[in-house]
Amino acid sequence: MDWKDKVVLITGGTGSFGKKFIKTLLAEKQPKKIIVFSRDELKQYEMSVGEYNHPSLRYFIGDVRDRDRLLRAMHGVDIVVHAAALKQVPACEYNPMEAVKTNIIGTSNVLEAALDAGVSKVLALSTDKAVSPANLYGGTKLVAEKLVVQSNAYAAGSLTRFSCVRYGNVVGSRGSVVPLFLKQRSSGSITITDDRMTRFWLSLEQGVHFVISCIEQMEGGEVFVPKIPSTKVIDLAKAIAPQARIEIIGIRQGEKLHEELLSSDEARHTIELEHMFVVQPAEATWFGYSWKDRGKPVPEGFSFTSDNNTEWLDVEGIKKYISPFEDDFANGRLEG
Repeated sequence: MDWKDKVVLITGGTGSFGKKFIKTLLAEKQPKKIIVFSRDELKQYEMSVGEYNHPSLRYFIGDVRDRDRLLRAMHGVDIVVHAAALKQVPACEYNPMEAVKTNIIGTSNVLEAALDAGVSKVLALSTDKAVSPANLYGGTKLVAEKLVVQSNAYAAGSLTRFSCVRYGNVVGSRGSVVPLFLKQRSSGSITITDDRMTRFWLSLEQGVHFVISCIEQMEGGEVFVPKIPSTKVIDLAKAIAPQARIEIIGIRQGEKLHEELLSSDEARHTIELEHMFVVQPAEATWFGYSWKDRGKPVPEGFSFTSDNNTEWLDVEGIKKYISPFEDDFANGRLEG
């Protein structure tokens, strides 16, 4: 796929993923134009006068809750990456309708606008919390996934295709526990909710390159799941603050002991490749089924959870992930 003649729009483009995605695209793919779509004018301004002052970038103020604004922004766009979301679990629990408006209705607006504007590819970002959700955030992302996949039924007579990427916790992203642990380190005490807890883990750079790869391969209807390592949260705490006392404070509302990237129910229509799983559409017959010729079906009853993973990061492995954020945190560049 040649990106050089493509116009790309990213919703939530001022977030941690959006900025890394933009920087990577500019460095490696040189698309014709990248449209940064977000509702935060201050962050857009700071990007535009800083290291994101690039002739290929356009800044577009707007909210995914506004379908008309999205339609205007998507005029002439080839590829949409939908990264805008409310993702703080406690905030979504306390403000449920706000999460619904952004994560569900906002996603629906993105899909409808893309279809009406004739966008070729739409890739939406999802989360392990969408699998067997235990909190409202996960519930809204589950619905968003269903909307994305099923939108291919409406797009079958057009060139527009819709797919999802689903992955776990991103090291150092906004809302990550890494900034919290770094802040707590100076107090000599770190709080974790349960010493048995495990999570999937990947770097921002890994997430961005996976998304780019999926855009290049997608046919429509797939949910792409990367094979990524797990870590014990207590090991993460020890890697960041080995001398600190660890205080167990109890699991919060909506929090799981272990996360799930692929459920046993989805396994019936999932294909395994070397570096990822591809969840094919369960019932629809439009497209996204040629993956069975490129990989192998997963075994009956298979699931991919953070506690049954075959790949783990120990304390030393975790340190390699978090070391780039030490300087950022010290200089106030790491967002909590």
